[in-house]
Amino acid sequence: MQRNTLYEESAISNIEEKERKFYNFFHILSIICFVIAAILAFFSVMVIQSYLYGEYETAQKVVGIASQVFFILLMIGAALIFLFIKKKFNRSYDYSFVEDELRITQVFNGKSRKFLTTVRADQILKIGWYGKPSYENTVRGLKKKPVWLTPNKSPADGKEFIYVFTSGTLGNTLYILECRRELLECLVRAAGVTKLERE
Repeated sequence: MQRNTLYEESAISNIEEKERKFYNFFHILSIICFVIAAILAFFSVMVIQSYLYGEYETAQKVVGIASQVFFILLMIGAALIFLFIKKKFNRSYDYSFVEDELRITQVFNGKSRKFLTTVRADQILKIGWYGKPSYENTVRGLKKKPVWLTPNKSPADGKEFIYVFTSGTLGNTLYILECRRELLECLVRAAGVTKLERE
């Protein structure tokens, strides 16, 4: 009877504490903008009514109402931009290897999660170390950019960058992971030792 293989680890930012501060900063800014937009919307109802039923020229009514709507939309737009920016900070990646599948999830600020992809063992064409000649050869023949599944540009202590080159219905994809040797061994066992590029 074959025993199921389960291995889990995370690639966390090397400057997590600093990035968390940036994340929270832009999060607070987005809340402030939404609150301002709500306040403006509340008071603009009365202002717009005064323009509609007051003794104003048509041009004054149009400009007055448009200005009210403009500032509300401006605050909502700013809030959405800040929400977008905050997700650039304090991102991490969870790798879960179950039997012959590697499941990868992106985590924002240690809370919200977004599933990214599943890599099956039978999809793997090559596995190797980032920066080695085999990686450089693979990149040269690739039409699209490698997909970085780590927030770091240099690996944390005890970890290393590896690449996993896969085939799929949308073409071949080159993934870069930051992991311990244990995850690499799980992938090699599942895909076959012949898929490992040592150079």
